[in-house]
Amino acid sequence: MKRESFKSRLGFILISAGCAIGIGNVWKFPYVTGQNGGGIFVLFYLFFLIAMGVPVLTMEFAVGRASRKSITNCFQELEKTNHKWHWHGNLALVGNYLLMMFYAVVSGWMLSYFWRFLKGDFVGVTTDAVNSEFSGMLADPLGMGFWTVVVVIGGFLICSLGVQAGVEKISKPMMIGLLALIVVLAVNSIMLEGGMEGLKFYLVPDWSKVEAVGLGNVVIAAMNQSFFTLSLGIGSMEIFGSYLSKEHTLFGESLRIAALDTFVAISSGLIIFPACFAYGVDPGAGPELIFITLPNVFSEMVGGRFWGSLFFLFMTFASFSTIIAVFENIIACCMDKFHISRKKSCLINGIILLIATMPCVLGFNVWSGFQPRGAGSTVLDLEDYLVSNLILPVGALIFTLFCSTKWGWGFDKFLEETNTGKGIKFPKFLKTYVTFVIPVIIVIILLLGI
Repeated sequence: MKRESFKSRLGFILISAGCAIGIGNVWKFPYVTGQNGGGIFVLFYLFFLIAMGVPVLTMEFAVGRASRKSITNCFQELEKTNHKWHWHGNLALVGNYLLMMFYAVVSGWMLSYFWRFLKGDFVGVTTDAVNSEFSGMLADPLGMGFWTVVVVIGGFLICSLGVQAGVEKISKPMMIGLLALIVVLAVNSIMLEGGMEGLKFYLVPDWSKVEAVGLGNVVIAAMNQSFFTLSLGIGSMEIFGSYLSKEHTLFGESLRIAALDTFVAISSGLIIFPACFAYGVDPGAGPELIFITLPNVFSEMVGGRFWGSLFFLFMTFASFSTIIAVFENIIACCMDKFHISRKKSCLINGIILLIATMPCVLGFNVWSGFQPRGAGSTVLDLEDYLVSNLILPVGALIFTLFCSTKWGWGFDKFLEETNTGKGIKFPKFLKTYVTFVIPVIIVIILLLGI
């Protein structure tokens, strides 16, 4: 079967960036920044993104483009005889399923809130009413299940059309719309009375805030965020490398995708922090910032129904871009592994994920007594822990060692593949850094996560 490919380079960049751009950027990044002192955290985040995230992203693309296979088969194409690197493919596929088991649910929350703002549910409501809206949504298994089903079916329908006619055709305008929305929302927030104070908190380095949190904690938080923001380790990026031509170097493409990902993450803060300061809201409020704090802000704001609808449309685009990308990875894995058609893979995996997302949905209501990570935790917390703290760093470590050591594919072959085409070349002198320093950093992240 002939390998599918992207119709355009722009499609590859936007879709790959769309995979990286997700809830981690627009939900987690702002509140982690708020909890870790603002501007200094952002500087450390940018440093670690370039120093660690971009090289590992380049490795995923290189393995994908050289093998022309999905994560379950790519190592078999490139590894030496009798080596077992390909075992990671099965772990990575499990990681993709686990990720979607809770990510599709949270994407359903975004879609649900967009619909609620659109029909005016938050117009003129009190703070208590906004709070009860979120808790009411979590307590309703049928409502939450409905929005999750919409996300899963929608994602697989798009992917069933193919790489060019489905994934690329839908993702490109959605990503362009996301980028346009974020600019409009950021300008609106900055123009709010008192918004400049939020901007200063966010972007101006302040060592006194870092001392309050602890420099070590800020550095670790920035290192974790920069690593996880690109969804590295489970083949989410590798699959798009397998559809890519050899016209351009991979290091240059990785830099562009990381830049887009960072633009969205930082711009999310430009939306959230000025709004928080304009309405006297704690910028370090935590995960509830999106679903409780900001709806309260929008309910007080002139034109709040309009701005709230736009914000949650933006959040829906951000989360759904990742949904489509990871679904494509799952579909391609099953096509490669079991030699079945795209439509059959979509149908089978659609049914699997419709069932597999339900424990996360029920974990907030019917199964709320099951608290796997301690008091107050849910099924979502367990699934997130397994993916973010274990499977992602283990996968990134395997990609790094495979591309840098003589026991794997080897640095020379990785370098040859990465530097094929026009564009920025991956520096050869980084071999020692890639072989020894990055694996040590990933092991530190893994141990801290455990």
